[in-house]
Amino acid sequence: MPQKKKSSRRRYGKAAQKSVASAMRRKKHGTLRSGKGGRGGKVESREQAIAIGLSEARKKGAKVPRKKNSVAIQPIL
Repeated sequence: MPQKKKSSRRRYGKAAQKSVASAMRRKKHGTLRSGKGGRGGKVESREQAIAIGLSEARKKGAKVPRKKNSVAIQPIL
């Protein structure tokens, strides 16, 4: 059976990886907060911590893929 060819391009840069790791560490210590300016509640969800880390990486200009846009429902004509 032929082997599948792996893509050699990286989707996320190292800076993005560091930013997510930092957010996960802050979540673990209980200092990661959501909301504008960090005034929101304490983050308890792993997925939310990852999203915050990726968002911070985007703001710093790291290599991070664009957010997936929600698909609008097209009317059937």
